[in-house]
Amino acid sequence: MNLPSSLPACGDSRPASRSPARTLVFRGHQLLVDFTGAPTAGPSAWRAGLAALRTLDFPVPTGEAWTVVEVERAIEAPGGHAFQHLKSLLDTLAEDRLALAARALELLEFDRAHRFCGACGAPTTPRTDPPARRCSAPDCGREHFPRVSPVVIVAVERGVEILLGRSPHFPPGLYSTLAGFVDAGESAEQAVHREIFEETGLRIRLPRYFSSQAWPFPHALMLGYQAEYAGGDIVCAPGEIEDARFFHVDALPPLFPIRYAMANQLLHDFCRRHGRPWPPAQATPAAT
Repeated sequence: MNLPSSLPACGDSRPASRSPARTLVFRGHQLLVDFTGAPTAGPSAWRAGLAALRTLDFPVPTGEAWTVVEVERAIEAPGGHAFQHLKSLLDTLAEDRLALAARALELLEFDRAHRFCGACGAPTTPRTDPPARRCSAPDCGREHFPRVSPVVIVAVERGVEILLGRSPHFPPGLYSTLAGFVDAGESAEQAVHREIFEETGLRIRLPRYFSSQAWPFPHALMLGYQAEYAGGDIVCAPGEIEDARFFHVDALPPLFPIRYAMANQLLHDFCRRHGRPWPPAQATPAAT
């Protein structure tokens, strides 16, 4: 995903003033879309009556100025429109609109979470170049920048088998590749080894980078890796992994239901390299 290269000024709560084509409206993690499922600002009369929680302006590489508006949870969508959770749109939005929506949602989260300085507690004010919020206290003045949290997600392979696990929070029967946040002071590759060992007790070798993607729930950067099984028996981490096992490429369980998700991209590549169709018929995604 190619995201816009610059961030908006944060912290305004005025009504949106851009044309509908250049405005995104969020209600929490839900994006306003029209009857075709495309992002929309909604009718101008409806927008004019909104009391926005926050309004942020941001440019995109083409030079267009965009606005993202966050509305209260009680706001109802105008006729011919609906609020849909961004996760439900990941497989259907055009790449440029998905990148735009992901960026906007992360910036809303940044603005919401940094109204006050984390060092001294004083109010912060927006900066635009570079994008940040600056502490207003004269004896502090600390600058806070949008947070990105790196997460490694790993496809551990053993020949024609792949390691999959399930969290206690997953829908019944659903499995996915294993993932975890990169810890302070470690590289992504070190995190790959640590997470697999901590969650399953297995050792791996030859971790190799696959791809990355933004995951704006609320501010993760998913770093996809592939690795080979090197030894050990599976011992699931209590409270984190309910079950983990190696699945044959011809006997995959129900998988994470979002095709866009890095877990499914890793599984797609695994099946492709073993000459199997995607998605496999026996691995019907579980309902969300």
